[in-house]
Amino acid sequence: MLYYIFRFLEQYDIPGAHLWSYISFRALLTLILALLISAWFGERFIKWMKRRKIFETERDPSIDPFGVEKKGVPTMGGIIIIVSILIPVILLCRIRNIYIILMIVTTLWLGFLGFMDDYIKIFKRNKEGLKGKYKIVGQISIGFIVGLTLWLSPDAVVRENVQVQQQNQEIVVKHKKEAVKSLKTTIPFVKNHNLNYSEVLGFLGKYKVAAGWVIFVLMTILVVTAVSNGANLNDGMDGMCAGNSAVIGTALGILAYVSGHIGFASYFDIMYIPQSEELVVFLCAFVGAMVGFLWYNAFPAQVFMGDTGSLTIGGIIGVCAVIIHKELLLPILCGIFFVESLSVIIQTQWFKIQKRKGKRVRVFRATPIHDNFRKLDSQLDATSTYILKGWPHRPFHESKITIRFWITTIILAALTIITLKMR
Repeated sequence: MLYYIFRFLEQYDIPGAHLWSYISFRALLTLILALLISAWFGERFIKWMKRRKIFETERDPSIDPFGVEKKGVPTMGGIIIIVSILIPVILLCRIRNIYIILMIVTTLWLGFLGFMDDYIKIFKRNKEGLKGKYKIVGQISIGFIVGLTLWLSPDAVVRENVQVQQQNQEIVVKHKKEAVKSLKTTIPFVKNHNLNYSEVLGFLGKYKVAAGWVIFVLMTILVVTAVSNGANLNDGMDGMCAGNSAVIGTALGILAYVSGHIGFASYFDIMYIPQSEELVVFLCAFVGAMVGFLWYNAFPAQVFMGDTGSLTIGGIIGVCAVIIHKELLLPILCGIFFVESLSVIIQTQWFKIQKRKGKRVRVFRATPIHDNFRKLDSQLDATSTYILKGWPHRPFHESKITIRFWITTIILAALTIITLKMR
């Protein structure tokens, strides 16, 4: 909104109006504004929830080796995050940008899905919340909408990178002049740096492009669903998901910036995606909201984000990665989310397999994996056998686990960015 107002005023030589054309200016302003809104609105939201006694289900301190009691802590803190993202974005972004529209729709869609889950848990006294099948349908739906929009929208185009050999035998990277619909995506650790979904299905001949777009839409659905669920599982300790997401959002902001800057895109030999630089403004709002939320969510938490926040966070990360054609970097960048999900899958599937044999065997003390590090051996099910019962040798306080997971995510984020030059 303000972007369009000041661009209009620029015609009349209003001092300072030209600043609004700079991504860096709007991005940093958005970051600060989102942080301030999150801190200001968060305090009022927490007081409002406490007055109405809208609390998270009380957590039994006996299950924590350090006896940490979490009683009377409001949930649905994801509302703080959503408000802190959307207000700066509406004020400072180019709203007519197709990518910003998709990010706003994703935020509202998954925010509503998570809100319904939290609402059922709190007001309907149903600890299971929204049925899993409805969650999956909601996640698949937004993935399908995003994938289909990127397929059909004339604004969602790229200028593909090509290597040109000069007369002095030097190879330079240039971008094609025409912007086209592309099924290419950046892939790490390979020389040409791109994977074309349609070429994977080259055996289909003239139908390979259509089939490639089908694969792209399915990949979008998979990415949005997987990352959204991964973030949801990671939200189990104070500050865990918010801190990890802030780091991931920062890395995505860097990737969005280099993808939307033709000079940096050439330097890193990646596709140039016109208009994607606007995502930097959105991601700065995202990071600002995460950091502001940590003001209240860091140990000991004064508010929990609930599914309202975690599902939204994962969806934003997944959709943004797809838009800038970096979805295949997510297993590295979101390595913590991936391991959390994998630990749950391994635990449940292995237990089912062994149960058919008449045994009760589990791999970890507890899952998601972060819970494994604070579980005492004395708290384990005596009727079950645990493969990794002695690991780790002692439980850790959740604040130490959280910070170590943050450090791991910082390392993974750095590695993700480094992959642009590692081939």
